[in-house]
Amino acid sequence: MSEETGSSGSDLCSVDFEIFGNVQGVCFRMYTERKGLNLGLVGWVKNTNKGTVVGQVQGPRNLVKEMKIWLSKEGSPSSRITRAVFKNEKTIPKLELSGFSTRF
Repeated sequence: MSEETGSSGSDLCSVDFEIFGNVQGVCFRMYTERKGLNLGLVGWVKNTNKGTVVGQVQGPRNLVKEMKIWLSKEGSPSSRITRAVFKNEKTIPKLELSGFSTRF
């Protein structure tokens, strides 16, 4: 199986997420950033004032799918995810972000 990266005509997509549950104060953002970088994705993640974590992930569709599963089922070791909402999923011609960052 060949690795497709960058804008080499691979099927790139972007998705916004919001994660509900015990996801603040449990290193959720750090683990999300680490997982995204490990998968070679770009994006950002931040806490909201209503106790959720929001962000955006971009990259090859198969890897974004893997990240969505991780966000909805796994998260950081001490987090407890009750619900994951994904929206605005769309195909993009090229990555609109670079790296994976925590926003404040």
